[in-house]
Amino acid sequence: MRKRTVAVALTLTASALLSTALPAQADSSGHYATKTPYAPQQNIRAYQQAPKGFVPVFTENVSRHGSRAASDSEDGDLILALWTKAAGEGQLTHAGERFGGETKSLLAAMDKVGYGQLSGRGERELADTAARLEKRLPALFRTIARNSEQINVVNSGKDRAVDSGNLFAAALADNDPALKPLITPARTDADLLYFHKSAGGKEYRDYVDNDKRLAATLKGITDRRATRTAARNVLEKIFKPAFAERISAGEFSSIGTGTQAAQAVYALYSIAPAMADEGSWNMGRYIAPRDARWFAYLSDAEDFYEKGPGFSDSDITYKMANVLLDDFFEKIDAKRAGTGDVGAELRFTHAEEIIPLAALMGLPGSTKPASPAEPYTYADNAWRGASVAPMAANIQWDLYRKGNKYLVRMLYNEKQTAFKQGCEPVSKGSYFYDADELKRCFGRAAS
Repeated sequence: MRKRTVAVALTLTASALLSTALPAQADSSGHYATKTPYAPQQNIRAYQQAPKGFVPVFTENVSRHGSRAASDSEDGDLILALWTKAAGEGQLTHAGERFGGETKSLLAAMDKVGYGQLSGRGERELADTAARLEKRLPALFRTIARNSEQINVVNSGKDRAVDSGNLFAAALADNDPALKPLITPARTDADLLYFHKSAGGKEYRDYVDNDKRLAATLKGITDRRATRTAARNVLEKIFKPAFAERISAGEFSSIGTGTQAAQAVYALYSIAPAMADEGSWNMGRYIAPRDARWFAYLSDAEDFYEKGPGFSDSDITYKMANVLLDDFFEKIDAKRAGTGDVGAELRFTHAEEIIPLAALMGLPGSTKPASPAEPYTYADNAWRGASVAPMAANIQWDLYRKGNKYLVRMLYNEKQTAFKQGCEPVSKGSYFYDADELKRCFGRAAS
């Protein structure tokens, strides 16, 4: 149940229009992994122009929900239980004395927002992204309004995805009231936008739950000495050395191990930026950048093997995303055939869908699986959760027409992006691709 009603203010979308002159980059320097707040990846004035005579006739996207509160209070409860014991024994550092209050304040703010629900920052991310979409394609939205074409909104059915779609649609209408009656009631399609939990994800779920190679690989990564060193560094920022040693030695294993305790601190640290509109928490004082980077790597490794490129001899993590890629092509085909009156198809989902879709499509950073003999590392693989699927991550296809010819341009987190190797653009260096060439390249052409 939502703990608040999500609303969009005109000032949110206006702020996006004022900010479009400057390029923005995702803040990966804090090592927040997939909890990284969203930032558009290209200056809105720097996009390549369509070839002469081509005009936009359709746009479609898939977007992760915006920044949110943590899914539950488990991490905070774990570390506060240890903190309370240490406080009773006078075993807190000077920083540790502040830690309890900051953590309780952060948990209270997330409880007020609603665990798993969009934060204020998340609301702004979606509203601002919608404003920039309209600013990029003004001719398209004028055509949509003139021809009374539909704007469809589809979601996974989960609150934060439902709210994200509603916010996005409301922002479009706020910027151009003529679009409001054209936005159809939001539709839920779990098979399309929550496929990892639907019938099509059964084999995948078995892999995550039971695959011995996966379990051994992740255990091997987590059980490295570097994890114990990073965990001890984090604990000693909060607890005096003697108490930190007791945690590491397993004295409080009924609450959590040393690694679990440190990962709980990292989880609070990584979610705090998503809650910036609700308060200010300096969680960085409890974890050094080098240790945050290590725990981000552990988080990324889990996502890489469970949702991303995974092992080089298997496509189990991403083949189920074909249902979503198929939908992209089907909507393009329908527009070309004139069988519908849809001007925009807007989908809202989760990291569990964005990450495998990026791997299936061969998007930047998601092109290299790991050899079974050589585990994924930051040193030899470009995959990073912060860039592949930050909060509000999005993939957008724009369809352009000239006569009976159709071209497609892709934006990934609002950056013009080439399609995978083997797909030929209309000219060297172009970001525009013939629609039939894409169908050939992705194996969707009629046999």
